Amino acid sequence: MWFRNLQVYRLQDPFTTTPEKLAAHLQDDAFSGCRKMDMVAAGWAPPLGRHGEHLVHAANGYIMVCLRREEKLIPAGVVKQLLDDKVADIEAAESREIYRREKMRLKEEIIVDLLPRALTRISNQFAYIDTRNSLLIVDSASPGKAELLVSQLRNSLGRLPATPLQSDKSLSAYMTRWLDGGQLPSGFELGDDCELKHPQPDGGVVTCKHQDLGAAEVRNHIKGGKRAVKLAMRWTDRLSFVLHEDLSIKRLRFEDIVQDAEQETEADDPASRFDLDFTIMVLELAAFLPQLVEAVGGAAKTGDGRDATQPAAAAAVREAEPEPA
Repeated sequence: MWFRNLQVYRLQDPFTTTPEKLAAHLQDDAFSGCRKMDMVAAGWAPPLGRHGEHLVHAANGYIMVCLRREEKLIPAGVVKQLLDDKVADIEAAESREIYRREKMRLKEEIIVDLLPRALTRISNQFAYIDTRNSLLIVDSASPGKAELLVSQLRNSLGRLPATPLQSDKSLSAYMTRWLDGGQLPSGFELGDDCELKHPQPDGGVVTCKHQDLGAAEVRNHIKGGKRAVKLAMRWTDRLSFVLHEDLSIKRLRFEDIVQDAEQETEADDPASRFDLDFTIMVLELAAFLPQLVEAVGGAAKTGDGRDATQPAAAAAVREAEPEPA
């Protein structure tokens, strides 16, 4: 259940739907699996899996949901082989050549014939709503897959104004400045991975892994015009992660100090353990995300001028950092 990637969305309006009402909305789109001729099916499932039956899991203003997706698996190689055989049989029997349009029709017929017998793959995608700060956090390495969950949630609710959280200033400029010796924000440290990319299409890309990022060779690439687009970092010995220039988080890891606290707390059953893990995780991220956004100059403002990572009152007194050099 511990999130490994973060795609963060901000909600344009406060989320006032209660967990009970949200569950009722999701029930209309509950997961039911692929029907005989479906290629893909998606729907809401209990976040606790087989240990729960409720479609939402709520704790202290944080609401978790789970989108389950089932997909039929029809290997492209199998379809190609069957199509080649069928085309060869028709051409031999009718002494004519099969052209593209007819091949496409034959391919569709083959797929339809295979669908009822195809194996399936089921995957779960988790997300939670931070009602206190009007955020939606999706555990996904892919923005496209995260958007599928957001779209499904929007369809279930009827309306959900949510947009990807973006930094107010150039995130690449901040990461590049830190690699070039600039002062890191309080609580943050460099990791040992980064990716540097030149703005020109033919300028090249350099990937550093298990590298001392303070080394001169890294700075030489920056002097040559390359800019950081990915940067491994640590936060207060509690989290490690890779920050991307679109403000998404990959390879998120909760360090031992967090995991130890989780292990030291007793939980008598899977549901209690899930609730404990969820509570610890969301509280850690609730402390981390505002500090990260502050470190990169703040979030781009909402229509009312409010930073979506902060409660409205706190945002009124927040001062933005200066533009990175």
